[in-house]
Amino acid sequence: MQVDLGPILTVTGFILGFYFLAFLLSLVIWTFRDIRSRSRDIFVQLLATLLVLVFNLPGLLLYFILRPQESLAEAYQRSLEEEALLQDVEERDSCPACKRPIQPDYLFCPHCHTQLKKACSNCGHLLHLAWDLCPYCGIREPALASEERESSPE
Repeated sequence: MQVDLGPILTVTGFILGFYFLAFLLSLVIWTFRDIRSRSRDIFVQLLATLLVLVFNLPGLLLYFILRPQESLAEAYQRSLEEEALLQDVEERDSCPACKRPIQPDYLFCPHCHTQLKKACSNCGHLLHLAWDLCPYCGIREPALASEERESSPE
């Protein structure tokens, strides 16, 4: 009994061809999705997808070599972290005269002796030098209030 291998080989060839095409299509789709998450440039997305479509596995190897290191989400996260670090550095208080670091509750700079804030005469909270009203107790500072009375005609 002789077995005809023609139909078996044909079916096997179709199945292997289908799997090869499905594998190639999945590589192209994966490449497109990956480059889309790494670049907003349409030309780069198209070029990377065509590279894998035309050259198959060698194209995928070239894509891995040439693709951007980080995704757009990772770049955004890194920029947020850098911005938070910069904001933390900027928020640190420094003396306006000598630029050395100071604490937020200093009345005077310990290095150059510049007056940084003043204490409220009523409640004792620290006030900026330009404030003439205490936001904590509502009392006008006596020195500034008396200067205003002297300057305003009655």
